[in-house]
Amino acid sequence: MPIPLIKKIGLKFSLNDPRWGRGSSQDNGQNQNQDGKRPNDGPPDLDQLWREFNQRLNRLFGNRGGGRGDGNYSPDMKGAGIGVGLIAVIVAFLWLVSGFFIVQEGQTAVVMTFGKYSHTTPAGFNWRWPYPIQSHEVVNVSQVRTVEVGYRSNVRNKQPRESLMLTDDENIIDIQFAVQYKLKNAAEWIFNNREQDEMVRQVAETSIREVVGRSKMDFVLYEGREKVAFDASQLMQQIADRYKAGVQITNVTMQGVQPPEQVQAAFDDAVKAGQDRERQKNEGQAYANDVIPRARGAASRLLQEAEAYRARVVANAEGDASRFRQVLTEYQKAPAVTRDRMYIETMQQIFANTAKVMVDSRTGNNLLYLPLDKLISQSASESVAGKPNVGTAAQPSSGSSAAGEPLPPVDAQRQRDSRSRDSRDLRDRETR
Repeated sequence: MPIPLIKKIGLKFSLNDPRWGRGSSQDNGQNQNQDGKRPNDGPPDLDQLWREFNQRLNRLFGNRGGGRGDGNYSPDMKGAGIGVGLIAVIVAFLWLVSGFFIVQEGQTAVVMTFGKYSHTTPAGFNWRWPYPIQSHEVVNVSQVRTVEVGYRSNVRNKQPRESLMLTDDENIIDIQFAVQYKLKNAAEWIFNNREQDEMVRQVAETSIREVVGRSKMDFVLYEGREKVAFDASQLMQQIADRYKAGVQITNVTMQGVQPPEQVQAAFDDAVKAGQDRERQKNEGQAYANDVIPRARGAASRLLQEAEAYRARVVANAEGDASRFRQVLTEYQKAPAVTRDRMYIETMQQIFANTAKVMVDSRTGNNLLYLPLDKLISQSASESVAGKPNVGTAAQPSSGSSAAGEPLPPVDAQRQRDSRSRDSRDLRDRETR
């Protein structure tokens, strides 16, 4: 240690001495120093201060002599070694204590030995070898990080060099999206890439450009947004794993997908025209869906009616042919009876479908007029209604009523039966 500095230290110790400026209590103010001066007669002697400082050092390092002298002393080496060892232990303890560190929840620490990766530590109280042997870096692995592509902080703050992309049909499209990711390996995140955030941004831009380059413009603008985002996230994860970046892609969010601003008006017109085309196509399809089923139904109904008519005609023809064969067989057995029967049946069919009026032509009575069909219908209606039949008395000569007056139903039926028998007898006689 330089002597001026030691003298300054000794001076400082002497200035702090309580005896400064006062006499000793042992000599009652009568003692003098070696120069014959009292302690309070003037400033202290520097040599005396130096000797006092040396004596204090001797006591500190274990000087056995401990006596006063001219500065020639022999220090105890053992005591000095103990003091130095104690200081060294304290320094070593403080150095080892500096290796303790705390890792918060959701974080991990990457420990490096002479700058090379050693291991990672979990959350909690941890220890490593102090500097310069080992060092550590704390990384937050639970934080969801976000990188923006095509814009910064706001969609209006666009980055054209990142957002403009070319689709498969050679159209330019403007896309802004955000990528959210977390860290799955802190060591890979620190050591394998230099600029991690920029690396993730470039991976995201490369992936989205590849996916958009394989898709049509309309698909990217409208129905394929979710598909494009999903495919881009899968491709990003593959590239990040190939780079060993220690990144886990969690979500890709499309913020804006639109054509460039320079052609926005023309694109809107094209979109409107496409919408009109789709609308008219849908209207035509709706009209076709309404007309075609009706036409098919009508055609099917006509076919079924034709089939039914054909079946009816064929069945009637077959029935008539069978009846004719049966009639022929019976006619061969009894021709006269068969002819009468055929005549009667024919007349019955004719009279059943025509209006019938009976006139008495034999007696020349023009007043006799019997609308038989009306009488039959009237009697049927009266019998259904439950009303009594009201009529006039029949004429005894002709068996009919006066002109225009109805007969009772029982009498009319008897009259019809008698006349039918008469006519049948007449035809038989004429045949004979």
